[in-house]
Amino acid sequence: METADSIVVRRPERWDAPMDPQMTDADVTWLRSREPFASMDLKAFPKATPLEGILKNDCRLHRCEPGEIIVREGDYGNSAFLVIAGSVRLIAESLTAHQLGRTPKQKMSWRESLSRFWRQSKFNEARDPCEVTLNVADHATPIRQVDDRAAIFLQDFDAVFHEHETVPLGPGELFGEVAAMYRSPRTATVIAENEATLLEVRWQGLRILRRDRDFCDSLDEHYRTQWLPIHLRELPLLRHVPEVNLRRVVEATQLRSFGRMEWNADYKRARKLPPEQQILAEPLVVEEGRMPTELVIVRSGFGRVSGQYGAGHRTVAYLGKSHAFGLEELAYNALRNSSSPPRTLQYSLRAIGFLDSLHIPAETFACDVLPYVRRSELPASLAKLVRTKPIAAGERRKSDRKDDPPTADWKDLPSPTGTQFQPTGLLEFIVQNRFSNGREAMVIDLHRCTRCDDCVKACTSVHDGNPRFVRQGATHERLQFVQACMHCTDPVCMIGCPTGAIARDTDTGVVAIHEPICVGCGTCAAACPYENIRMASVVDRHGRAYHDAQSGRQIVKATKCDMCTGSPTGPACQSACPHDALVRIDLSESKPLRDWMDQRE
Repeated sequence: METADSIVVRRPERWDAPMDPQMTDADVTWLRSREPFASMDLKAFPKATPLEGILKNDCRLHRCEPGEIIVREGDYGNSAFLVIAGSVRLIAESLTAHQLGRTPKQKMSWRESLSRFWRQSKFNEARDPCEVTLNVADHATPIRQVDDRAAIFLQDFDAVFHEHETVPLGPGELFGEVAAMYRSPRTATVIAENEATLLEVRWQGLRILRRDRDFCDSLDEHYRTQWLPIHLRELPLLRHVPEVNLRRVVEATQLRSFGRMEWNADYKRARKLPPEQQILAEPLVVEEGRMPTELVIVRSGFGRVSGQYGAGHRTVAYLGKSHAFGLEELAYNALRNSSSPPRTLQYSLRAIGFLDSLHIPAETFACDVLPYVRRSELPASLAKLVRTKPIAAGERRKSDRKDDPPTADWKDLPSPTGTQFQPTGLLEFIVQNRFSNGREAMVIDLHRCTRCDDCVKACTSVHDGNPRFVRQGATHERLQFVQACMHCTDPVCMIGCPTGAIARDTDTGVVAIHEPICVGCGTCAAACPYENIRMASVVDRHGRAYHDAQSGRQIVKATKCDMCTGSPTGPACQSACPHDALVRIDLSESKPLRDWMDQRE
């Protein structure tokens, strides 16, 4: 309702900021004449987001030159690419950092680390010029201006194509859709083989394009034939399955998704709900008490494992990427004696915000997977059954090979759901606040912490006078989960970065900002659901502000915890704590936190 002291403004619309402002109606008409758009059903698209609108606002045409790197293995992206003309080559093998234009940060020596404090500027967020803007002459790989964008080129790409196994992609073929839709790193590098025209589609538009049944089916078939065998082979349960069996598993596996991919949009609202209401509001994947009919494997996102407790539910574990649900029940039912009754599911599985999963039917699991699973990969309760299962004459179980490592102690194996159990209250707290997303969460034991703030002072001294965190955050009993970058498993902050300045280090997993190419747009800060990225104006060592040569605006950079990459001591906050009260810990698995808490007792 409008009042005398209110300001009337227009609410932003979906396509106020098109992906390519230069995209014309003529370009859209041309694209509509080509496949797969020519045969799409226009009635499948909502009136608010028609096909023409997606092509004009969620797409961008690229004209690539030979040798241009289009996507790099390990990078995160928010778009897929459709080859319109020309050809590109996909290189599944890893190239060197030099070839891909990456400049890995070298670890400092102790002398260099100490000298940093001696020459520290008295001004906050002080930077040398090389840290503010990219010096093309010093870059490892040539960067040239193509149209209105900076492009990276692979040197001597003909030799690279000859030395590495490549897959050619021509007109009508799509790549990058899996990384775009599921916020996962690119699994291959793609390079232009000749002059090529590509259509880049950001994931918001790609999701709507999937409303066309034929296009959706083609995407799913492409994933099933190209990537599903690779992803299944990466799972410990399936790494020894023969190729002929794996092909049958691929054919039988179902792909399903639960919840909203934009889980960060609902995060603030959901975390305020009581745990009981939050559990019931989450999409149900599998319900306890039912007969298991499939093995559920998490491909992306997180799942909550809960059990009926009185009139409500209680969380007993949470699952992340590659964790399996229903393994114990399925394996038991396949190995049990005929006189023993089958087991039903002990717990329910729900999607925490968003869950993308693979579903392998029980019959396929029993025939094509279970005979090749090592004993150490199965729950402890099945040890006796595995050892006594009859084997055909002349056949030897894969898990009994002489070259296999010794079977792990049963007491050290994870729970049937794939993660270790935590105290119920703590589990509810971690899941409710989505801390399970953190790979390097900062946790403080408040029973040991004396509030000396040595951790904050150490961070301040390392990061140009501005600490990358404050000693505050949500608490549960004796534990405080500090508001600092957690270097998430699902780093939604990366989605939308226009230059790729924020990326995960392929060696350490640290989510870092490459400041020379950070344009200070603030997209990452707005996307972080935990508010752990801040924008800061930068100055030189004498306190003089940097300004853009064209616009005159002051240079702003995104800042966040970088785990003190390159420092010989590791994270300064942790090494500076005199009471061993602070730890950087992986919460995507519950075992590390449980072990750390056990040491506190």
